[in-house]
This record gives sequence, structure tokens and C-alpha cells, in this order.
Amino acid sequence: MEQGQQANPEVLGEAVARLKSGRLVAFPTETVYGLGADALSDEAVGRVFAAKGRPAGNPLIVHVSSAAMAQEMVVSQWPEEAEHLARAFWPGPLSLVLPKHHRV
Repeated sequence: MEQGQQANPEVLGEAVARLKSGRLVAFPTETVYGLGADALSDEAVGRVFAAKGRPAGNPLIVHVSSAAMAQEMVVSQWPEEAEHLARAFWPGPLSLVLPKHHRV
């Protein structure tokens, strides 16, 4: 999908249903295609590791829709630096590397 192009609502609905049922979906990002699952489902995350042949100690990216959602995924207090970066660059292609919450 090209930048600025609208996603097909029917396709999005199917992707959401797959994610909710613990299945994997492929999706475009700004630079590559990603393989995604529900980050809060151990079983679904295990499927990503298996599909990629990725070692268990090699962490995955968690895509979020907002700074508030990102804060829920972090193990400790949301760093002030992360807040400044999120305000300056989100929405947009910014990755933050932070310790995860135990439920992720």
C-alpha cells in the first residue's frame, strides 16, 4: 500500500478478526512488511517466533496506536524522554526501545 492510500475496510475487518483469534497477519509499514499478532497473547506471539524462526531471546517490536497505549506496555514509569519523542514524532515512524511490562 502506498503512503496516504486508504485501507480497504473489509480487509481491515478480516485482519482484526484474525488477530483476535490468535492468528497472524502481514501488514505494510513505512519500509517493509511486518508479520503481526496480538502482543498480549503468549500463544499468538509464539506463532510469530515460530514463523520467523526467531530465537526466543530476540525481542519483537510492538506496534501501538498512541503514547497512552505505549505507556501500558512499559514495565516501569514512562520516561520523560519517551514522552518528548512521542509528542514530537508520533504519529510517524519512531521506534522506542523500552523495557516491557510482564503481560507483553
